[in-house]
Amino acid sequence: MTILLSLATVVAGAIAYTKIPVAALPSFNSPVIQVSATLPGASPENMASSVALPLEKEFSTIDGINVISSTNYLANTSITLEFNNNRDIDKAAVDVQAAMLRAQKRLPIEMLIPPSYRKVNPADAPVLLLALTSPSMNLAQITDYAENLLSPNLSTIDGVAQVLVYGSKRYAVRVRAIPAKLALNNLTMDDLNVAINRANSNSPVGVLDGPRQSLTIYANAQMVKASDYANLIIAQRSGNPIRLKDVAEVSESFESVRSLGRFKDERSIVIAILRQPSANTVKVVDAIKGMIPQFEKQLPASLKVNLLNDRSRSIKESLHDVNLTLALTILLVVLVIFLFLKQAAATLIPAMSLPVSLIGAFFLMYFMGYSLDNVSLLGITLAVGLVVDDSIVVLENIIRHIEEGMHPLKAALTGSKEVGFTIISISISLVAVFIPIFFMPGPVGLLFREFAVVVSLSILVSAIVSLTLVPMLCSKFLPKISHDHQTKDVWIVRKFEILFNAIFNAYSRTLDVALKYRFYVLLTAFGTFALTAALFMTIPKGFFPEEDIGQIIVTTEASEDISFEAMLALQDQAANSVMKDPNVDTFVSVLGGGASTGTNIGRLFINLKPKGDRPKMSLVLENLRKNFRKIPGLLVYMRPVQNLQLGGKQSKSRYQFILQSVGIEGVNEWSEKVQAKMKADPDFRDVTSDSQLKGLNVRVNIDREKAASAGVTMQDIRTALYSAYGEKQVSTIYTPVNTYQVILEVTAADKQFESDLNFIYLRGRATDKLVPLSGIASFERFIGPTAVNHQGQIPAVTISFNLAPDVPLGNATTKLENFTKEIKLPVSIITSYGGDAAVFKDGQAGQAILLIAAVLVIYLLLGVLYESYIHPLTILAGLPSAAIGALLFLQLFGMELTIIATIGILLLIGIVKKNAILMIDFALDAKRTQNLPAAEAIKLACLVRFRPILMTTLAAMMGALPIALGLGAGAELRQPLGIAVVGGLLFSQVITLYITPVIYIYLDKFAGDGPLNVPPEMMPD
Repeated sequence: MTILLSLATVVAGAIAYTKIPVAALPSFNSPVIQVSATLPGASPENMASSVALPLEKEFSTIDGINVISSTNYLANTSITLEFNNNRDIDKAAVDVQAAMLRAQKRLPIEMLIPPSYRKVNPADAPVLLLALTSPSMNLAQITDYAENLLSPNLSTIDGVAQVLVYGSKRYAVRVRAIPAKLALNNLTMDDLNVAINRANSNSPVGVLDGPRQSLTIYANAQMVKASDYANLIIAQRSGNPIRLKDVAEVSESFESVRSLGRFKDERSIVIAILRQPSANTVKVVDAIKGMIPQFEKQLPASLKVNLLNDRSRSIKESLHDVNLTLALTILLVVLVIFLFLKQAAATLIPAMSLPVSLIGAFFLMYFMGYSLDNVSLLGITLAVGLVVDDSIVVLENIIRHIEEGMHPLKAALTGSKEVGFTIISISISLVAVFIPIFFMPGPVGLLFREFAVVVSLSILVSAIVSLTLVPMLCSKFLPKISHDHQTKDVWIVRKFEILFNAIFNAYSRTLDVALKYRFYVLLTAFGTFALTAALFMTIPKGFFPEEDIGQIIVTTEASEDISFEAMLALQDQAANSVMKDPNVDTFVSVLGGGASTGTNIGRLFINLKPKGDRPKMSLVLENLRKNFRKIPGLLVYMRPVQNLQLGGKQSKSRYQFILQSVGIEGVNEWSEKVQAKMKADPDFRDVTSDSQLKGLNVRVNIDREKAASAGVTMQDIRTALYSAYGEKQVSTIYTPVNTYQVILEVTAADKQFESDLNFIYLRGRATDKLVPLSGIASFERFIGPTAVNHQGQIPAVTISFNLAPDVPLGNATTKLENFTKEIKLPVSIITSYGGDAAVFKDGQAGQAILLIAAVLVIYLLLGVLYESYIHPLTILAGLPSAAIGALLFLQLFGMELTIIATIGILLLIGIVKKNAILMIDFALDAKRTQNLPAAEAIKLACLVRFRPILMTTLAAMMGALPIALGLGAGAELRQPLGIAVVGGLLFSQVITLYITPVIYIYLDKFAGDGPLNVPPEMMPD
């Protein structure tokens, strides 16, 4: 029955393994919704006050919102809503939609397109880019296919949040009025607006309903071509018709002339696909790739779809390498068992427990809805060295009895019974280590909850297997006298046996010395406590290891008053620099369009060559940064793409420091002082902010009395200016496949300088004559904002920054806090961190609390198991030595104490106390059954249990060694944990073998006689 149940577990786990979804990291719900609004021609301040603020006030009434932040550029507003982790994103979206409807009446009437929302994190990188190129098609034709075929179909894929089209060249008819000719013909911009709109009406005209038939009435079709509009008669002057071409330049153009995409060295249309916050990246990308063959059948042969920046590739490579690491770990662990037990049958028995424990865990993972990702497979890999521990302890005890001449069946029953309580204690206390993880707040707790569950499930299954399957296999397959069947011909076994005997004899002698001079050993134990605290305080603190998935997002920024043509030239220089870099495989350059805002900001999406063909990421960034510095007038900020994206605020660099104040002037002034300090410090890189205050503006100072005398209202003036310079949509062209705009503006030559405002005329109602704008207003230049940012409905500036290579985040945050003190930042300026830095600061105290909570949980559990207050203290006394080894090894290899490394130390707590349990449990049994004194009992326990302690420690170490070596893709994430475990085990293995027996002797006198034995006569009848 035991074998059948084990086989059933393996089969169920194998089937589940093929169905478990693949991901980079565990899926944890971090609900983020982005709201977008557009009002062509509106200034950033106007967007902030008339669009963003009414929406923010309504959003603030929604339950479960953590952060409301907004960015307002020319004609665009983007509001990011970050919700609590336990908030359902679909229900939150319903609340957001209701709030938008409530705010609708307070939004400007000129906003023809209402605000829209997406369940997308704007700070996240696209999961895939599609670059559309063709040698024979123009960009407008490519745009039609991108917007009418690809984008709608891609948007329907489950998990896709948003499909952005960069460099879009959607067809539009542009009417560029010539102000001088308008004035000559007694016309205004408003006259053109009305004439074009009325001439291109698409309103229904009705039905003729006769006695026998009904006739649907059709009027002339809408005008589509620019030539149709050019011949449009807009007015009559002295009996002569005035056509649109007489006063304006009419051409077939694009909706946006300030956007462009580039793939390698040719112009292209770029489609970026963003996933929903909780969507599976691999599943989404695979679904997109599955649709490409269908698209290619419908696309022209000359139109090529290039797949770029595939984020699923790095995930698959990482998981493939983790599987190889898992296989290597299993081989190392089996080798350790073979070297100690010296026979194939004894080696295969614990090795057979591996598939039952690990593959059985896959079934439970599938049942609980988990994924195969870096964190869960990291847990499985580490579990290899842990799940065999129980089997090794049982097997070694059974073999010891067989070597003493006992029959294998009796040895199996006796041996498993002797260590049954030990196995239960080890397994339950090891699982208890992970209990505090389930109470960790925030995304970090959600992220590592899966790790804790996977390791715990493997350990629990292993405990059951070691007490059922292992004894049964021992009774069936181990020979009666295993000594006669030793593998004497294998030289490595003979050499290892000699080495082990030498180590055992040396330990036996040094143990006697330690017990003789136990006071000094006790002082050493206290020294480990102090050294652990000192190392924990001084070691550099980090947040999450920076992954190298081979992708970089570059943000380019020029002066705020730069023209589009000048910015395009700078962007092309940056793209050429990237194209020449030997470490770059492919790249895409975009300017305007999509989610880009601001005419002075561009982006590059870079895909690097495989890791084996290039230097590490930090060196690649430094090389790119050096080349970008050669481009005058362009600032460049780089951010390596990470699988873990925390926070929803889009920034140019990885980390964020936020300043808020009611007064926008104060917060900008102080943010510049903080930035000056950061830029002067070599630890900081790519320091910038989202504050843009140096844009050139023109203020129209209207003389209200003169305007009123001329019969011109403020609304007339604003409408005229908007028609001239706002790229105003004055009509819509409806076709069977899409809708296109008719856009009104003045010619490019008439909108270059503030003096061009002199040629704008308005119709005065008092005389019905044209009134020059210059007659009722004056014009002046001033410096003003090109972006206005809010957080929590008040002005805010976000400073974003990267760090120099090998600079810990903890050091950077400490310096930032010192900078604010040095510049004497007033209390009216509120400071906080955003994104990764915010989670790091929140979790600083949590790391120590996590470790202390784990120790307390183990103490309580061991106290219950041993029914003693003292023995758990003895067992836990060796834990500081493990922490010392972990912290020293992290510093030796130049690594920070990150969340990953802390989880490794947490795991060490569970592994190291196992050695003490093996010794203490045997000593207590020897005292009870053999009436030995405490010193003799613990010495006997140390010697008898030395082999299983060494075996289990080496097995656990071999389980972590491939992880510590940092092999394969995604190794940056796993390596700190492996180094912490290996270092801790190496150091603690030596220390605890001496500290534990000494502390046991000192504390045994306070332990009492154990559980109270009630005489039978005292029992109630």
